[in-house]
Amino acid sequence: MVDVALQGDAVETSAVAARAKALGRLRTADILFRVLTRAAAIGVLVILGGVIISLIDGSLPALRAFGLNFLIEERWNPVTEKFGALAPIYGTLVTSFIAMLIAVPVGLLIAVFLTELCPMWLRRPIGIAIELLAGIPSIIYGIWGLFVFAPFLQETLQPFLIATFGNIPVLSTLFAGPPYGIGMLTAGLILAIMVLPFVTSISRDVFDAVPPVLKEAAYGIGCTTWEVVRYVVLPYTRVGVIGGVMLGLGRALGETMAVTFVIGNAHKVSPSLLAPGTTISATIANEFTEAVGDLYTSSLIALGLILFVITFIVLAIARYMLLRIERRIG
Repeated sequence: MVDVALQGDAVETSAVAARAKALGRLRTADILFRVLTRAAAIGVLVILGGVIISLIDGSLPALRAFGLNFLIEERWNPVTEKFGALAPIYGTLVTSFIAMLIAVPVGLLIAVFLTELCPMWLRRPIGIAIELLAGIPSIIYGIWGLFVFAPFLQETLQPFLIATFGNIPVLSTLFAGPPYGIGMLTAGLILAIMVLPFVTSISRDVFDAVPPVLKEAAYGIGCTTWEVVRYVVLPYTRVGVIGGVMLGLGRALGETMAVTFVIGNAHKVSPSLLAPGTTISATIANEFTEAVGDLYTSSLIALGLILFVITFIVLAIARYMLLRIERRIG
């Protein structure tokens, strides 16, 4: 009996030891996981801080030389070393606005069609085609835009816009001038095509996440498809939709190569959307390798800082909108 009791105590002791060892391994793994995730988060902040410090340090000579006039001066003359960021800022905002004005409604309509109206056998081919648009390199968009899309616009759309709106106040100014083919309108249309997959894919995914019981209940009380989309789908998914729109806007603001090919790269502010212009990213891409002198290089870095600030402001506004929506929803 004593031997049996001793054996039972030994077994119990070994089981407790094994359990303690297993708990120790789990505790070590949990601590390691916590350290790794914290290090990853801190690493992102360190990289972001390094980028900000580098941009500020590199742009100081230009900001000291030109001050706030750098933001409102249109002239960009490397020979006399007189630089102003107004034309690139104007081109960046205008082309991004055109892109979002086209891509957001079209993308939402495609997403609604895919989730609510499209036959099942057709959903996958259209979805794959949209995702392929996102995978095309931007330089391919630029080459296609320069050699195919711009000549097409020069022969068809731009003459039509000039003839149609030529005698209408305000619109005649927006669509004035000869049809160059290239210009801010062309760049905006190219950006719209590039942004469209992001808006469509994210909107489709969040639309698919709507509980079917909500839509079935709406259809059950006699709602039409439009009413279901307006009163059920969009209110339920507006946070995700806004997130997708802001992701697309960030892509439009920072796009470089495709815009560089088709915008015309002219440092001037023109009210006409058909006129050549430039953007911040296009200016940096075109001139950074040719920048001679500290002031010239610093001015280009200052453009990068301005683009960073614009993107930060846009994302901050988007975050604020999402917070307000979440607070209103409760």
